[in-house]
Amino acid sequence: MKLKRFLPFFLILMLLFAGCQGTPSAPSSTEPTTVTEPTEEKPTPPKSDLKVYCFAAGKADAFLFYTDNSAVLIDTGESGFGKTIVQKCADLGINELDCLILTHFDKDHVGGAKKVIDSLQIDRVLQSNSPKESDAYSKYLEALERKAITPETVRADMTFTADGVIYAVNPPAKETYDDSGSNNSSLITTVTHGETNMLFLGDAEDARLEEYLAQNPRPCQVVKLPHHGRWHSPLEALIEKVKPSYAILTSSTDEPEDAATVSLIEKSGAQLFLSRQAPVLISSSAQGLQVRYTDF
Repeated sequence: MKLKRFLPFFLILMLLFAGCQGTPSAPSSTEPTTVTEPTEEKPTPPKSDLKVYCFAAGKADAFLFYTDNSAVLIDTGESGFGKTIVQKCADLGINELDCLILTHFDKDHVGGAKKVIDSLQIDRVLQSNSPKESDAYSKYLEALERKAITPETVRADMTFTADGVIYAVNPPAKETYDDSGSNNSSLITTVTHGETNMLFLGDAEDARLEEYLAQNPRPCQVVKLPHHGRWHSPLEALIEKVKPSYAILTSSTDEPEDAATVSLIEKSGAQLFLSRQAPVLISSSAQGLQVRYTDF
């Protein structure tokens, strides 16, 4: 009975209390709001200048990236070319590589690996997921064992940084491909230095280029064309997407690039450099980007 008698009075007190609190007001337009959508990070200012030495290795790939405090090598050319790479490193005062990236195991990419591994301190080795038996590959494995280096097979997108330079390595989506299995297993590397992006496509052919295109690649000022200038139809869409200002092509006089590839680059407005004519030096700094042939 007591509860029933005091219930109306209790309800009145509750209503009076609620009235004193008022209703919440909408936030004013000057109040800060929380942004939930991801925003793109601005490139960080480079710690030091980046140079990329594109070796004149004929129809083979070898690219040395170096700053004041780092050095990274993508591919090692044919068998015997390791001596040239090691000598170039010595000329530059480089005795250690932060990373050696082997895009795939064809002899024109892994051939010089033995000499490089035997001669330099190498902190890390990244490799493709598709071994290809050859004398060059066997010597590569033996050199790794001698130096007690365990290579990392890249099976998922990965990124590492060396002296402020960002290396993003994209692996093949498959373990095996029905066509051109070794070439299509190529690792694709995007190198970012400040606001400069460079794309190195290994020997990717149609299937690999198509899967990479489906990942919506970013614009890159420099593109190392795949497969030594051989024509592959996805190249047209890739060049349109990436919009390079410069294109690097590795070929030889005996095995020159396809005319259709050269025509595509010319129509795109990019400047084409052929490493068979001379080594190519890419220089990226806070002042901008320069690409030129070099004697050094």
